[in-house]
Amino acid sequence: MDDYIIKDNDGNLLISIQNNEENGLLNCQYLTHCLAVVKVNNDYLLGWNKWRKRWEIFGGCIEKYETARECIARECFEELGIQNVDFKYIGNMKLLLMPDYFSQEERIEHGALYGVTLESITIEEIFNQIKDREEITKLALYSQVSGKEPISQIDEKLLEYY
Repeated sequence: MDDYIIKDNDGNLLISIQNNEENGLLNCQYLTHCLAVVKVNNDYLLGWNKWRKRWEIFGGCIEKYETARECIARECFEELGIQNVDFKYIGNMKLLLMPDYFSQEERIEHGALYGVTLESITIEEIFNQIKDREEITKLALYSQVSGKEPISQIDEKLLEYY
């Protein structure tokens, strides 16, 4: 595939981000996950994924009977301890994903991208709120790790959209 936004080291492609209506996600049969770009003051917050061994944005898989907005609220509560925040819908991401632990097949998936801004809070305060530290084991601001530690290339590109 020659037409895409970015390719990561695993061969995954971010093909497009469509700024369609959030209600349109209900009809997207390939919608599997949601991601959130989190701003803290004027920087971006990243989480260290202990299994992938890199910095990433936050999110996860949509559970049965869950809307995209419910999914991102749940995931951000689990991974960051945040709740009752205003998530801004950014768009529908289309990705070509290589075989991984979710599937043995190369596949097209869609994901909902959201943004949220947290003000007047420190990384330490956020970290102390985290409910589930099994996947995300530490937090950092983008400016602290950019160019120094591994960051998911697709996630790094997604920062530009919020």
